[in-house]
Amino acid sequence: MSSDPSKTTGTVKNTMGKVEETIGDITGSESWKTFGQERRVQGEIERKEAQAQGYAEGTKDRLFGKKDQLVGAVTGDSSQESAGRALNEKGQTQQDWNQS
Repeated sequence: MSSDPSKTTGTVKNTMGKVEETIGDITGSESWKTFGQERRVQGEIERKEAQAQGYAEGTKDRLFGKKDQLVGAVTGDSSQESAGRALNEKGQTQQDWNQS
């Protein structure tokens, strides 16, 4: 199992925590409620960590893509320019997907 944060896993933990909190509220079980609150918070933290990591990776791709695009344009290397443009667009998409 990977130690990297995951938006999907974080969302699942958050949802499970909400369900457990609700069970605790309905049954009057403080332990279920507390456990659910803790799991919900852990899930939210993991989701936000994954989101920040994805945004940072998108930023890196955009920077390297712009560099390759510029170098390709200056040197007349159209394949490097195209590859740089594609990497820049990939980075932009990743940033958009991971925006708050």
